[in-house]
Amino acid sequence: MRGTELGTNAPSLFSSEESFSSAQPFLKWAGGKTQLLGRLAGLLPPKFNRYAEPFVGSGALFFSLRRTNGRFPAFLSDYNPELVNCYLTVRDRLDELIPLLRSHQEEHSKKRYYEVRRLKPNDLDSVQRAARLIYLNKTCFNGLYRVNSDGEFNVPMGSYVRPRIFDEEALRAASAALQRSQIYQSDFAEVEDHVGEGDFIYFDPPYHPISRTSSFTGYAVSSATSGGRHKDRKASFGIEEQQRLAATFAKLDRKRCFLMLSNSESLLMRQLYRGYKVQRVEARRTINCDGTKRGVIHEIVVSNY
Repeated sequence: MRGTELGTNAPSLFSSEESFSSAQPFLKWAGGKTQLLGRLAGLLPPKFNRYAEPFVGSGALFFSLRRTNGRFPAFLSDYNPELVNCYLTVRDRLDELIPLLRSHQEEHSKKRYYEVRRLKPNDLDSVQRAARLIYLNKTCFNGLYRVNSDGEFNVPMGSYVRPRIFDEEALRAASAALQRSQIYQSDFAEVEDHVGEGDFIYFDPPYHPISRTSSFTGYAVSSATSGGRHKDRKASFGIEEQQRLAATFAKLDRKRCFLMLSNSESLLMRQLYRGYKVQRVEARRTINCDGTKRGVIHEIVVSNY
């Protein structure tokens, strides 16, 4: 098992009182699948044993499956250490996290935002790091996660009048939903070590750009969000990584896993996944510096069942 779980306090079983029927994503994440859940729901396998999501992001599909399918074991991972730490903290140390979020909520201002943004994650404990990420995520421009060449978060503050930093009830539902989930920082290909026949894996990688101006790959490159093979460099998710992902998809297909993948509709994607079922879906682009270029775009959902 190459991926290493960063937390050790997760309960192994659900309690009878726990409810995750209202569990929702607690982060805004570029490319998150909340708006497509209705469409994806009709493309799911009829049943599965375990669930894995190697580019977890906001976890929209995971939380949706928790609400509808209940207590399945799950493997959630991402290459972004701040994101993984945040998930682990919500799962394991929620009662320590909530007071810090409440403080951010009460003290939010432009001065507070930039003071928190300047903090270095390595100087904070894991709970403080998680609170920082959630606070910046809920108050920065468009919920972007982007760092500069020195690894410093550099997204400006958004123009929200009264941003809601957190919802305690929703966070507790998310924490309940994350129980019995193993959470790792790892390269996407390491999911091969954790799954087998009858398991369901959903891949939602950084999308292949369909034009020079429409690409959001720059986010993936600068934030080291997912898929890179070396933890000491920024993770560029270019053509080579898309090809490596397609090879991983093929390996898991041979293991008789249920597989689903989202990406942009492009010639490259159709070439990489020829031989699989490819369906076109519509999504609304919400991130573009030019507001006139936001709107409906076409994506594909690839599956092997």
